[in-house]
Amino acid sequence: MRNIIRMAAWETVSLGLLAGLATAEPRSIVGRERRQQSRILQGVRSGALTPAETARLESQEARLGREVWRDRHDGDGLGPRERAKITRQQNRLSREIYRDKHN
Repeated sequence: MRNIIRMAAWETVSLGLLAGLATAEPRSIVGRERRQQSRILQGVRSGALTPAETARLESQEARLGREVWRDRHDGDGLGPRERAKITRQQNRLSREIYRDKHN
């Protein structure tokens, strides 16, 4: 369990560093990543998330973060289509966090 908490803390720190570098990225994407990461960490602390659920959510969060980074650095930045896709993925992840915390 401590490894999961350490992993969640490390993800929070790394996302914070990446968010600081994301000057061209819309604030809503960065803020939402932080809030979702905070919700996952809170679920770990309260015991509402199992280690397997936490690992799966962290993996999905990291994958989404990499996708945002790639979209932002592909030459033309984040266009409306990419932002809409990221928002849909963040909505899906948010629902999964809620479901896992409340099952």
